[in-house]
Amino acid sequence: MLRFDPFSDVDALARGLMTGSVSGTARTPRFMPMDLYKVDDHYMLVADLPGADPGSIDVSVDNGTLTLSAQRSAPSDEGVQWLTSERFAGAYRRQLSLGDGIDTSRITADYDNGVLTLTIPLAERAKPRKISVEAKDRPQAISAHTE
Repeated sequence: MLRFDPFSDVDALARGLMTGSVSGTARTPRFMPMDLYKVDDHYMLVADLPGADPGSIDVSVDNGTLTLSAQRSAPSDEGVQWLTSERFAGAYRRQLSLGDGIDTSRITADYDNGVLTLTIPLAERAKPRKISVEAKDRPQAISAHTE
């Protein structure tokens, strides 16, 4: 089972506001939007990483925590007079806690058209299975003794 805390980003933002170090500025990303859903015997995680440098994308699992990170390079500021600057540049990072029922050795990742897609399979022991029931319909003889 995958455990996802939808409030972790809100907590990080609140901590940043209280300490004065808000992650993200007008030129750096604040979060990595993603979808997470279950299909049959695996989870699908789809994260938006528009313009991320493909070589900078890192997916790792350590001690039950899945970490996604990527970098999007900013264009050179040399000789540039910015009129509008709305596209994020910098580091993206997202972490999720994995449950015990995940087969971490079989997680796969693909990056296509700015979208990172992870397939996160359930471990064999976590998959639903049918348990057969054996009936013991053996007639037993009842003996009676008279005294």
